This record gives sequence, structure tokens and C-alpha cells, in this order.
Amino acid sequence: MTEGNGGELRDWRRSRGWDVPELARQLRRAASEPIAAHDGLVRMIRGWERGDHRLSERYELLYRKLGQPGSDNDEPNAHSAHTGGQEGSGPVRRRTFVELTGISMASAILPASAGTHSPVDIEPLALALTAQMTGASPEPSQELPEITALAGNVSRARKQYQACRYTELINHLPRLLGQLDAACRFLDGNNKLSAYALSADAYHVAAGFLLKLGDHGLAHLATDRSMTAALASQDPLTVGASARIITHTLMSSGHLPAAIATARNYAVQLDREIGTQTPASLSVYGSVLLRGAIAAALNDERSTAHELLAEAAEAARRVGTDANLRGTAFGLVNTQLHQVNVAVTLGDAGTAIDLARRIKLAAITVTERKASLLIDVARAFFQWGRYEQALAVLRAAEQTAPQEVAARASVRTLVRDLAAVAPGSIRRDAEQFASRIGESR
Repeated sequence: MTEGNGGELRDWRRSRGWDVPELARQLRRAASEPIAAHDGLVRMIRGWERGDHRLSERYELLYRKLGQPGSDNDEPNAHSAHTGGQEGSGPVRRRTFVELTGISMASAILPASAGTHSPVDIEPLALALTAQMTGASPEPSQELPEITALAGNVSRARKQYQACRYTELINHLPRLLGQLDAACRFLDGNNKLSAYALSADAYHVAAGFLLKLGDHGLAHLATDRSMTAALASQDPLTVGASARIITHTLMSSGHLPAAIATARNYAVQLDREIGTQTPASLSVYGSVLLRGAIAAALNDERSTAHELLAEAAEAARRVGTDANLRGTAFGLVNTQLHQVNVAVTLGDAGTAIDLARRIKLAAITVTERKASLLIDVARAFFQWGRYEQALAVLRAAEQTAPQEVAARASVRTLVRDLAAVAPGSIRRDAEQFASRIGESR
């Protein structure tokens, strides 16, 4: 594709007999990860065809996957390898595009990821989430734990989630959700409000776990329960914390403009309602902005992503340390981790790796965050065409958090692509790794 190629894009689309909305639908079907929502993508296509702005690598990849003329070119034009912003690294980004083109075509002929594959049995969790809809509502019980005991159990669930001990988590989370539902119904006064706040956090944990598995249906249900309970708690911080999982769920389902708007709106609302900021409120505020930054990166809104990152970094500076307040794991180090994620999501593989090299793994106290960084670095090496390094980092992630690597649908997709395009012995090693984490071709 060349500079000012809007007419070429338009002619190619018309040769397929597609109007712009239909092309948007085709691009969304071709995507293996969330991209812009339909209406936003329609606007972006019209902008590309007018020549208002350039295709990023991710969207040029999708065009080529649909068979755009010239897709067999070995080397993209310079503007395809650099989408603007200081993050671009010419050689890295050109190599990224060439390698990803091959990856996308390989992905197209492989079976789709199972999505809901799980290293643990989630049926008890599914039953707990649907209990209210099936008439299995909790009844009063003299065995209902005290609020202090429930608080301890919710804290334990959050710690198990952040430690990537998902087998332990799933063993007691369904029962805990039932107890919290009962507490919300049958307690009164301040205890009832506390029960709602605890319930919001527990459902947040459930939704986060389900999103890792790629089970979007149950994740949406858990997310709704989290925010419903948060609003009932009448606590602005609890509402803000649940806004983070709403943003994540919308983003994971491809509703990117809605995810960005949710993050921004709830951050503004929290700032307005809290008044005097505390380390806890700043942690919730910053963590919502970080989630919004990732959604913006997925939507190819580079300036918005960096704006939200900068605002979150300022909040982290004011907190001063990664204290994991309100279960956010928020702080200066966590902000750096999200900078890596945003860079690799925008296709800036070289920048992502450079940023990651500045982070000391020992400074990351939450296992789930440490594993996430390693997975992001593996993604960056994969984009760069450094398949051996990508697999080595994935192995390090598995050693750090084996259940995290086995649970994540995105990791299974990455390993499957490695097994499809990596050369020789690396391919065999990737296939063995895929088999070990339960992903079969």
C-alpha cells in the first residue's frame, strides 16, 4: 500500500461488492483480538479511503488477511511500518509487519481458539452466577458468616487471584458468592452496605478470572453483579473499582469506544465524589485510567492511550508506592507494566521491549502482574519475529505462574501462532509447550 492509497482501498472494497459497513463486519470477523466497534470502524474505514489518516499495522494486517491486492509483497512501504508517534522503530516495525502478515494467514487456516478452555472446572462458578436467575436464591441461615469472616474470605479470594492460584480460588469462590448474596439479602444497616461492597469485589474477581479464560458470557454476568452490588454499597471507591472490570469486559468484547468512555467517565466521577484524594482513591482512579489506556490502544487511539497513561502515572507518583490498595496493585511499577502493554498493543515491539528492560521483576510483588509483563514481552518478541526469544519468555511466564499461562486464552492463541510460523526446532518446541498447557492444534 502506498501513501495516498485511499482510492486503491475504495476500489478494492467495491470490487468485492462490499459497502463500508460490510467491510467493517468482514474486518471484525477476521480479527483474532478485539478491534474497534462496528460504528467506530465504519468511520475509520471512511477516513482511510479519503486519505485522512493511515492504516496502522494491525488494520493493514486485517486487510491483507481479507485478500487486499499486493498482500504478497515482501516489504511494506515506509508509512505502513510507522504509524506516527515517537514510539516507532523503523527496522523493528518493518520486520513486525512482514512477520505478522504470515502469522495472520496461518491463523486463518487453524482452528479457532477454544476460548472457554479452562485448567479448572468452572461449572460450580457458572451455577453460582446463575443461581438468582434459576430460582436458587439464598435462604436465611444461622450459619451465615459474620461480616468480618466474609471480609477475610473475600480478601483471600483476591490474594489467590493475584497469586494465580486459580485451582484454590475456584474451590471456594462459588460458595463465597452464595454467602455474600445471602448476606446482602438478610443483613441490615451498615452490615448490609458492607456485604454489598464485599460482593462487588468478589464478583470482580470472578469476572477477571472468566475474562482470562475467554468466557465472555459468564464474565459479563459477573461484571453486572459487581457493579450492581457496588452501587448498592453507596461507596464511591467500590463503584470506581467495579468500573475497572466494566471497562475490561467491554474492551474484551470489542466495545472499545464504550470501554474508553466508561474509564474516563468513572474516573471523573470518582475524582468529583471523593473530594480529598487518599492513596486508596488515587489507586482506584489510576487503575481505571490504565484500563482505559489499554482500550484506547486496542482502538488505535495512540494519543488517547498515552494521555491516559500520563494521567495514571501522575496518580501513581502521588501514591508513591505499589501498595495494592483496594486490590488494584496500582503504583509506579504497575503503570510501567501498562506502558509495555500499550506499546505492544499499538505494534511498537521495540518500544515495548525497551520499556520492559527498565523494569526489575523483583519490584513486581503481584504474581499475576509479573506474569502479565512476561506475556507482553513474549508478544513483543513474536511481533518482531524473534520466535526463540518469544518462546523463552513464555517459558519464564509459565515458571512464574503456571496456572496463569494455562488459563489465558490469549496465551493459547500466541502459542498456536508460534507453532504455525516458527522455523524447525522452535516450532517443535512451541508445539510441545502448547500441548503442555492444554492447547492442541
